[in-house]
Amino acid sequence: MSQLYLMISITDRRRVRKFLSFYEKQGLECALVTAGSGTAASEILDYFGLEGSEKGVLFHIVTGDVWKGVKKLLQREMNIDVPGVGIVFTVSLSSVGGKKTLACLTGGMDFVKGDESVLKDTKYELLVVIANQGYSDLIMDAARSVHAAGGTVLHARGTGMEKAEKFLGVSLVAEKELVLIVAEAPRKNEMMQAIMEKAGISTPARAIVFSLPVTGTAGMRLMREETEE
Repeated sequence: MSQLYLMISITDRRRVRKFLSFYEKQGLECALVTAGSGTAASEILDYFGLEGSEKGVLFHIVTGDVWKGVKKLLQREMNIDVPGVGIVFTVSLSSVGGKKTLACLTGGMDFVKGDESVLKDTKYELLVVIANQGYSDLIMDAARSVHAAGGTVLHARGTGMEKAEKFLGVSLVAEKELVLIVAEAPRKNEMMQAIMEKAGISTPARAIVFSLPVTGTAGMRLMREETEE
Protein backbone atom coordinates (compact mmCIF):
# COMPACT_ATOMS: atom_id res chain seq x y z
CA MET A 1 0.00 0.00 0.00
CA SER A 2 1.16 3.59 -0.47
CA GLN A 3 -0.22 6.72 1.20
CA LEU A 4 -3.48 5.31 2.52
CA TYR A 5 -4.62 6.31 6.00
CA LEU A 6 -7.32 5.77 8.59
CA MET A 7 -8.51 9.26 9.59
CA ILE A 8 -10.07 9.47 13.05
CA SER A 9 -12.10 12.50 14.15
CA ILE A 10 -13.18 13.01 17.77
CA THR A 11 -15.60 15.78 18.62
CA ASP A 12 -18.51 16.67 20.87
CA ARG A 13 -21.47 14.51 19.86
CA ARG A 14 -23.49 17.64 19.06
CA ARG A 15 -21.01 18.47 16.29
CA VAL A 16 -21.04 15.05 14.61
CA ARG A 17 -23.62 16.01 11.97
CA LYS A 18 -21.65 19.15 11.13
CA PHE A 19 -18.46 17.15 10.69
CA LEU A 20 -20.23 14.52 8.56
CA SER A 21 -21.68 17.25 6.35
CA PHE A 22 -18.25 18.84 5.99
CA TYR A 23 -16.62 15.54 5.03
CA GLU A 24 -19.38 14.73 2.53
CA LYS A 25 -18.67 18.03 0.76
CA GLN A 26 -15.07 16.84 0.38
CA GLY A 27 -16.30 13.61 -1.23
CA LEU A 28 -15.83 11.50 1.91
CA GLU A 29 -19.32 10.04 2.12
CA CYS A 30 -18.47 6.63 3.58
CA ALA A 31 -17.77 6.70 7.29
CA LEU A 32 -18.24 4.82 10.53
CA VAL A 33 -19.60 6.73 13.51
CA THR A 34 -19.45 5.47 17.08
CA ALA A 35 -19.98 6.96 20.52
CA GLY A 36 -17.40 7.79 23.14
CA SER A 37 -16.96 9.85 26.29
CA GLY A 38 -14.30 12.28 27.43
CA THR A 39 -12.13 11.26 30.40
CA ALA A 40 -9.65 14.14 30.70
CA ALA A 41 -9.07 15.80 34.06
CA SER A 42 -11.03 18.99 34.70
CA GLU A 43 -7.97 21.24 34.45
CA ILE A 44 -7.16 19.79 31.01
CA LEU A 45 -10.75 20.28 29.87
CA ASP A 46 -10.64 23.88 31.05
CA TYR A 47 -7.34 24.51 29.28
CA PHE A 48 -8.64 23.26 25.93
CA GLY A 49 -12.11 24.77 26.35
CA LEU A 50 -13.74 21.33 26.41
CA GLU A 51 -16.61 19.90 28.38
CA GLY A 52 -16.67 16.45 29.97
CA SER A 53 -19.42 15.45 27.54
CA GLU A 54 -20.26 12.57 25.29
CA LYS A 55 -18.13 12.32 22.17
CA GLY A 56 -18.62 11.18 18.62
CA VAL A 57 -15.82 9.26 16.89
CA LEU A 58 -15.71 9.24 13.08
CA PHE A 59 -13.61 6.89 10.94
CA HIS A 60 -12.72 7.61 7.29
CA ILE A 61 -10.17 6.21 4.85
CA VAL A 62 -8.15 8.87 3.01
CA THR A 63 -5.14 9.07 0.71
CA GLY A 64 -2.18 11.25 1.63
CA ASP A 65 -3.17 13.91 -0.88
CA VAL A 66 -6.79 13.94 0.31
CA TRP A 67 -5.61 14.32 3.92
CA LYS A 68 -3.48 17.35 3.04
CA GLY A 69 -6.48 19.09 1.48
CA VAL A 70 -8.90 18.08 4.22
CA LYS A 71 -6.50 19.24 6.94
CA LYS A 72 -6.30 22.73 5.44
CA LEU A 73 -10.09 22.94 5.15
CA LEU A 74 -10.55 21.64 8.71
CA GLN A 75 -8.46 24.57 9.88
CA ARG A 76 -10.12 27.11 7.61
CA GLU A 77 -13.79 26.07 7.65
CA MET A 78 -14.21 23.97 10.80
CA ASN A 79 -11.78 25.94 13.02
CA ILE A 80 -10.30 22.66 14.18
CA ASP A 81 -7.44 24.48 15.96
CA VAL A 82 -9.88 26.37 18.19
CA PRO A 83 -10.07 24.71 21.63
CA GLY A 84 -13.23 22.67 22.08
CA VAL A 85 -13.93 21.88 18.41
CA GLY A 86 -12.26 18.48 18.34
CA ILE A 87 -9.19 16.62 17.12
CA VAL A 88 -8.46 14.77 13.88
CA PHE A 89 -5.49 12.49 13.23
CA THR A 90 -4.39 9.80 10.78
CA VAL A 91 -2.80 6.36 11.07
CA SER A 92 -1.07 4.72 8.11
CA LEU A 93 -2.64 1.53 6.74
CA SER A 94 -0.31 -1.36 6.02
CA SER A 95 -2.61 -3.69 4.06
CA VAL A 96 -6.19 -4.19 2.84
CA GLY A 97 -8.02 -7.49 2.50
CA GLY A 98 -9.11 -7.95 -1.10
CA LYS A 99 -9.61 -5.89 -4.27
CA LYS A 100 -13.27 -5.11 -3.57
CA THR A 101 -12.41 -3.78 -0.12
CA LEU A 102 -9.66 -1.59 -1.59
CA ALA A 103 -12.05 -0.29 -4.27
CA CYS A 104 -14.67 0.52 -1.63
CA LEU A 105 -12.24 2.27 0.71
CA THR A 106 -10.65 4.36 -2.04
CA GLY A 107 -13.78 4.92 -4.16
CA GLY A 108 -13.64 8.33 -5.83
CA MET A 109 -10.09 9.07 -4.67
CA ASP A 110 -7.04 9.22 -6.92
CA PHE A 111 -5.06 6.25 -5.62
CA VAL A 112 -2.57 3.86 -7.20
CA LYS A 113 -1.84 0.69 -5.25
CA GLY A 114 1.81 0.20 -4.42
CA ASP A 115 3.70 -2.21 -2.20
CA GLU A 116 2.48 -2.94 1.32
CA SER A 117 3.84 -0.39 3.76
CA VAL A 118 5.34 -2.18 6.75
CA LEU A 119 7.28 -0.31 9.40
CA LYS A 120 10.70 -1.72 10.18
CA ASP A 121 10.77 -4.21 13.07
CA THR A 122 6.98 -4.08 13.52
CA LYS A 123 6.11 -7.32 15.31
CA TYR A 124 2.35 -6.81 15.56
CA GLU A 125 -0.45 -5.33 13.49
CA LEU A 126 -3.96 -4.19 14.38
CA LEU A 127 -6.60 -5.86 12.24
CA VAL A 128 -9.71 -3.70 11.79
CA VAL A 129 -12.80 -5.62 10.66
CA ILE A 130 -16.00 -3.78 9.70
CA ALA A 131 -19.03 -6.07 9.47
CA ASN A 132 -22.80 -6.15 9.71
CA GLN A 133 -24.06 -6.18 13.27
CA GLY A 134 -24.36 -9.58 14.91
CA TYR A 135 -21.41 -11.34 13.27
CA SER A 136 -18.56 -10.58 15.68
CA ASP A 137 -18.56 -14.17 17.00
CA LEU A 138 -18.19 -15.54 13.47
CA ILE A 139 -15.31 -13.15 12.83
CA MET A 140 -13.56 -14.10 16.06
CA ASP A 141 -14.05 -17.83 15.34
CA ALA A 142 -12.35 -17.30 11.97
CA ALA A 143 -9.50 -15.37 13.59
CA ARG A 144 -9.06 -17.94 16.38
CA SER A 145 -8.79 -20.70 13.78
CA VAL A 146 -5.38 -19.20 12.98
CA HIS A 147 -4.44 -18.52 16.60
CA ALA A 148 -5.86 -15.07 17.34
CA ALA A 149 -5.76 -14.47 21.10
CA GLY A 150 -8.88 -12.26 21.27
CA GLY A 151 -10.49 -9.08 20.04
CA THR A 152 -12.54 -6.03 20.98
CA VAL A 153 -15.95 -5.20 19.49
CA LEU A 154 -17.30 -1.65 19.04
CA HIS A 155 -20.79 -0.84 17.82
CA ALA A 156 -20.99 1.78 15.07
CA ARG A 157 -23.24 3.16 12.38
CA GLY A 158 -22.19 3.40 8.75
CA THR A 159 -22.87 6.36 6.46
CA GLY A 160 -22.73 6.54 2.67
CA MET A 161 -23.95 2.96 2.26
CA GLU A 162 -25.10 3.59 -1.32
CA LYS A 163 -21.61 4.63 -2.40
CA ALA A 164 -20.05 1.61 -0.67
CA GLU A 165 -22.56 -0.73 -2.33
CA LYS A 166 -21.47 0.56 -5.74
CA PHE A 167 -17.94 -0.73 -5.23
CA LEU A 168 -18.75 -3.88 -3.24
CA GLY A 169 -21.63 -4.99 -5.45
CA VAL A 170 -23.75 -6.05 -2.46
CA SER A 171 -26.40 -4.38 -0.31
CA LEU A 172 -25.33 -3.17 3.11
CA VAL A 173 -27.02 -2.25 6.37
CA ALA A 174 -26.18 0.80 8.44
CA GLU A 175 -25.67 -0.95 11.79
CA LYS A 176 -22.07 -2.15 12.00
CA GLU A 177 -19.64 -3.83 14.35
CA LEU A 178 -16.00 -2.77 14.44
CA VAL A 179 -13.79 -5.68 15.53
CA LEU A 180 -10.21 -4.89 16.60
CA ILE A 181 -7.68 -7.74 16.74
CA VAL A 182 -3.97 -7.45 17.53
CA ALA A 183 -2.10 -10.07 15.49
CA GLU A 184 1.52 -11.08 15.11
CA ALA A 185 2.82 -9.63 11.85
CA PRO A 186 3.84 -13.01 10.32
CA ARG A 187 0.29 -14.33 10.87
CA LYS A 188 -1.56 -11.21 9.73
CA ASN A 189 -2.19 -12.29 6.13
CA GLU A 190 -3.30 -15.75 7.22
CA MET A 191 -5.73 -14.25 9.70
CA MET A 192 -7.11 -11.72 7.22
CA GLN A 193 -7.63 -14.51 4.69
CA ALA A 194 -9.51 -16.65 7.23
CA ILE A 195 -11.81 -13.74 8.09
CA MET A 196 -12.48 -12.97 4.42
CA GLU A 197 -13.29 -16.62 3.67
CA LYS A 198 -15.69 -17.13 6.59
CA ALA A 199 -17.17 -13.63 7.00
CA GLY A 200 -16.25 -11.70 3.87
CA ILE A 201 -18.26 -9.74 1.30
CA SER A 202 -19.88 -12.89 -0.13
CA THR A 203 -21.33 -13.89 3.27
CA PRO A 204 -24.16 -12.31 5.28
CA ALA A 205 -21.54 -10.69 7.55
CA ARG A 206 -20.33 -8.53 4.61
CA ALA A 207 -17.03 -7.95 6.41
CA ILE A 208 -14.12 -5.90 5.10
CA VAL A 209 -10.73 -5.96 6.79
CA PHE A 210 -7.57 -3.87 6.78
CA SER A 211 -4.56 -3.59 9.07
CA LEU A 212 -2.58 -0.88 10.83
CA PRO A 213 1.04 -1.19 12.02
CA VAL A 214 1.56 -1.45 15.78
CA THR A 215 4.78 0.23 16.88
CA GLY A 216 4.77 -0.79 20.54
CA THR A 217 2.99 -3.29 22.80
CA ALA A 218 2.65 -4.34 26.42
CA GLY A 219 0.81 -7.35 27.80
CA MET A 220 1.47 -9.56 24.76
CA ARG A 221 3.74 -12.08 26.53
CA LEU A 222 1.09 -14.83 26.62
CA MET A 223 0.55 -14.55 22.86
CA ARG A 224 4.28 -14.91 22.27
CA GLU A 225 4.52 -17.95 24.57
CA GLU A 226 1.61 -19.69 22.80
CA THR A 227 3.33 -19.08 19.45
CA GLU A 228 6.60 -20.56 20.68
CA GLU A 229 4.81 -23.67 21.91
